[in-house]
Amino acid sequence: MEILIFPEAEVPAELRMQVLELQNLAWPGEPPTRPDPIHDPALGPLSLLLVENRRVLSALDILSKQLSHADENFQASGISCMVTQPEDRSRGLGRLLAASARETMQANGADLGIFTCDRPLRRFYQSCGWSELPGAVLIGGTPASPFSSNQFDKATMASFFSDKAKQMAARFEHCEIALHPGNIDRLW
Repeated sequence: MEILIFPEAEVPAELRMQVLELQNLAWPGEPPTRPDPIHDPALGPLSLLLVENRRVLSALDILSKQLSHADENFQASGISCMVTQPEDRSRGLGRLLAASARETMQANGADLGIFTCDRPLRRFYQSCGWSELPGAVLIGGTPASPFSSNQFDKATMASFFSDKAKQMAARFEHCEIALHPGNIDRLW
C-alpha cells in the first residue's frame, strides 16, 4: 500500500477514473466518462491517492489559495472530496490519508489547513490531528456570490502550521472566514 501524490491534472487516467467513480458513489450524479479534473486549476489541486495493487482505496484533494483574514495574509490549504472504498472503511485508511494531507500541506508551505466537514466527522478528523474551530463559518463562492458553510450542518476544521498562523489561531474562532475559492469549488 502506498500514498501517491499528483497534481490533479497529472493523475494517470486509470487511477483518475477510479477516483471519479469512487466520488460518484459518495456523491451520486452523472457517471464519469472521462478522467477530467474537477477542481479550479487556480487552486493548485493536488490529489492524494492511497493505492494497493493499482486499486484506489481512498482519495482526497488538497486545494490551496491565499487567504486574507484579520488584516493578515495566509497561504491556506484544505481537504476536498475525501472518499474511501465502502468495503475498505473502518481499516484506518482514511485516517492515514487525512493525516498525510495535513503533513503534505505543511511540507508545501501552507500557513494553515482549513476546511469544513459534516459534523458527525469531527471526531474522525480530530483523530487525524485536525482541530475544530469553534463558531467558525467559512464563506465560499465569490465576494459577489457568497456561499456560507452555516447553511449546512458543517464543522470548520483547522491546523495551524506557521508561527504567524499559530499566534493568530484564536482570531479564527467565532467568526466568518472569507475563503472565497470561486464558482467551481464553492467551498472546500
